[in-house]
Amino acid sequence: MRTAQILAKLPDDLADLEDEFAFSVVEGLSKARKTLPCRYFYDAHGSELFEEITRLPEYYPTRTEANILATNAAEIIDGIGERGLLVEFGSGSSLKTEILLDRIAARIAYVPIDVSDAALLDAAARLARRYPHLDIRPIIADFSDPVQLPGDLAARRKIGFFPGSTIGNLPPQDARGLLAVFGRVLGAGSRLIIGIDLKKAPRTLVRAYNDASGVTAAFNLNLLKRINRELGGTFDDRAFRHEAIYDPREGRIEMHLVSEREQEVELCGRRFHFRDGESIHTENSYKYTIEQFRELARSSGWQPRRVWTDAANQFSVHELSWL
Repeated sequence: MRTAQILAKLPDDLADLEDEFAFSVVEGLSKARKTLPCRYFYDAHGSELFEEITRLPEYYPTRTEANILATNAAEIIDGIGERGLLVEFGSGSSLKTEILLDRIAARIAYVPIDVSDAALLDAAARLARRYPHLDIRPIIADFSDPVQLPGDLAARRKIGFFPGSTIGNLPPQDARGLLAVFGRVLGAGSRLIIGIDLKKAPRTLVRAYNDASGVTAAFNLNLLKRINRELGGTFDDRAFRHEAIYDPREGRIEMHLVSEREQEVELCGRRFHFRDGESIHTENSYKYTIEQFRELARSSGWQPRRVWTDAANQFSVHELSWL
């Protein structure tokens, strides 16, 4: 598939996403405890910064999960068969996907789903060059909503792929709902391969989300720059600092943008006041034990199957089946 063909499959009108962005930002900043949805981190520059984060020495999840996938790829993709379908939710750069595609000899279709059109196009074009016989069907969408797969692929044997422990960005109740959405999208008899970050020493977790070189801080602060650029905001990103903390009661890492002084910000015709030290809560990353996640999967309608981990038990990759 050539790049022009990929472009032809993408929707022209992104106005709905832009409207949703404005609504979500205004709604979050209007709360008593201000929040911003982490899904909006991933504009073009945010996606680049996240790729840089994945290469940092402190950020163990990406390389650990990649090693698990590489070591167990033959088992993970077992059974996809000729004319199978690989569906990736929140595909981003699709770099981990290549670990699986390198082991798939059969002719299959690949449906990457991502909200970032730039990341999706770049990845789809790269994969088209590397795997010329791969049928790539990119979909620009928020994967938290039910996505309609291409009709001519509906009857194929499906494997869902959701790496990176992205499910950890959601509180458990919402994570159950998202897993159920994936099940309905993929359908009966499908499998889901999902990455889950495991509980470990808080110091290790905090360092992973507050690196010494400041890349994660830039990633967090880039959300304010995006608001300024796309919504006419007046944030001074130099007046906010990045903060990452671990909440042992909730079992999660929290990322915040903390106001360094009392200030006011305008956007979308509204004014928002910040106290000195007041924060915007931008992301949660829940951590699980293996059994905690298996129980979460069961409660959402999935049947837990195999689990693969690294030698240090820092990260896990789970196989689930939808009956």
